[in-house]
Amino acid sequence: MTTTTTPSGVRRDGPGSAPPPRRRRFRLPDRIRRGGLPYLFLLPALLLELLVHIGPMLVGILMSFKELTQFYIRDWGRAPWVGLDNFRLTVDVNAPVGAALLRSFAVTCAFTVLAVGLSWLLGAAAAILTQDSFRGRGWLRALFLTPYALPAYASVIVWAFMFQHDNGLVNHVVHDQLGLTGQRPFWLIGDNSFVALVTVSVWRTWPFAFLILTAGLQNIPRDLYEASAIDGAGVWRQIRAITLPSLAPINQVLVLVLFLWTFNDFNVPYVLFGKSAPEAGDLIAVHIYQSSFVTWNFGTGSAMSVLLLLFLLLVTAVYLPVTAKWRGRDA
Repeated sequence: MTTTTTPSGVRRDGPGSAPPPRRRRFRLPDRIRRGGLPYLFLLPALLLELLVHIGPMLVGILMSFKELTQFYIRDWGRAPWVGLDNFRLTVDVNAPVGAALLRSFAVTCAFTVLAVGLSWLLGAAAAILTQDSFRGRGWLRALFLTPYALPAYASVIVWAFMFQHDNGLVNHVVHDQLGLTGQRPFWLIGDNSFVALVTVSVWRTWPFAFLILTAGLQNIPRDLYEASAIDGAGVWRQIRAITLPSLAPINQVLVLVLFLWTFNDFNVPYVLFGKSAPEAGDLIAVHIYQSSFVTWNFGTGSAMSVLLLLFLLLVTAVYLPVTAKWRGRDA
């Protein structure tokens, strides 16, 4: 082997010298490359999810076992441990706290059923009516999506002004123009607050149902409708036999998402009614907020939040297998 030195001082091996050693590249083990690589890519998102959501949730669960009141806000770790006492207090329907929570839960269930049902119905009707091409369909679809595109607080504040008793647009139309009521009703207090709450919630959520169902209708072959029309099937028959069964997988997820959003809704009732919602509009999210930040009993509020989480997990765990079984039976 011969070695020469260049004028710059760099050594070069001659023709008979051995090649320099190759640098080894880092390679993942075969087991990870075959099955674990997708999970490796999801790891950063999982860590961020743990940091943003699961971490505070675990802290909230810990707070539910403490007597965390305004006296321990500065150092909540010193709050005394009370075990399950907060949970016993919230589920005791004979006590004022438990009775108020049960009433709020009933109001929330009724509100969710009406809001989700009407949102889905309006979204499905609009999606079916705009399925066929016609002049101005794109502009009409964009108009339908406007409530969903608007910021939540801005749109609900506008509704709050519209529901004003003296100079609101709703009373101007309902009482002054149409004469449907004997006197101007109060929409933001009393029993009418439930109607106002459902109206605003449906107005905000039905465009989402319309968007999802419109996308689902694009996957249904037009040949099915043409063949059924040749066989003499009318519009309602086509909807029952073709449209709804084809949209079943989408409806399964859509209804669950609407349920979770609506049951946990905080923005609409808080902006409409403020910190003190009337009994008819006392949704459980605002009720938990009042129990925590108005009465300064964060231990009880955390216990209510944990019970709400368990309820939603239970509903989801029952809903998905049951609807999947129905879909398999229909198929």
